Amino acid sequence: MNLMTEYTQGVKPVNTLTREELILKHLPLVYYIVERMLVYLPPTLDKEDLIEAGIMGLIEAVDKFDPTKNTNFATYAKFRIRGAILDQLRGLDWMPKALRQKARQLEKVYLELEQKLGQPPSDEIVADTLGISLEEYYQLLHQLKGIGIVYLDDLIDTSGDNKLSLLDRIIYSDDEAVIESVFSKELLSILAQAIEELPEREKLVISLYYFDEFTIREIGEILGLAKSTVSELHTKALLRLRAKLRHKLRREDRCG
Repeated sequence: MNLMTEYTQGVKPVNTLTREELILKHLPLVYYIVERMLVYLPPTLDKEDLIEAGIMGLIEAVDKFDPTKNTNFATYAKFRIRGAILDQLRGLDWMPKALRQKARQLEKVYLELEQKLGQPPSDEIVADTLGISLEEYYQLLHQLKGIGIVYLDDLIDTSGDNKLSLLDRIIYSDDEAVIESVFSKELLSILAQAIEELPEREKLVISLYYFDEFTIREIGEILGLAKSTVSELHTKALLRLRAKLRHKLRREDRCG
């Protein structure tokens, strides 16, 4: 019986060496996640700090993983690692407040124009609505590429008496399927609909990046596009998705 089989069947490693082996086995996952996130982060951020945070997340995953839950360890570890890195980024406050406000403004414009036009607005219409040139609009998208580090805590209120993190409540939900443990069924449905409503190229980029896990460079090669163009498509898609999710969740809160 190999180490991973032993662990997932509920026989947790009890000696230090076994625990270290499990951590070392999944260490490449930390580097993989950090490299994917760095594409959207300022070069001034210390990569080693993010790796260190990711390793702490992996260690936490090893220590807290419950093999009796219907969840694959690698899946659980990914969320723990990514969550630890995001916590590190929150502490650094890496995205200036003014830039976050611009992101919110752009999300609002996307949503209002789509509701008005009945379809996603073109870049020209968005730029005109913002009162800026097309070149300035693309510069703004470049500045906002860090919005690619998307997490649900800024869309869903996790305050209150429940001290479990959003990650804990998602991973340890009662849903049987792993994919349904990532989001509630209702939220998953909302997200799926929002993705389906994206412009075709943006939808394709989202699919290749998040579901097939290609890098931005690889997606560019597949689609015959420059990395900068793929990055713009990715940023626009995520801003549209954030706007729709925020709008629908708030509407449901009012109706509830």
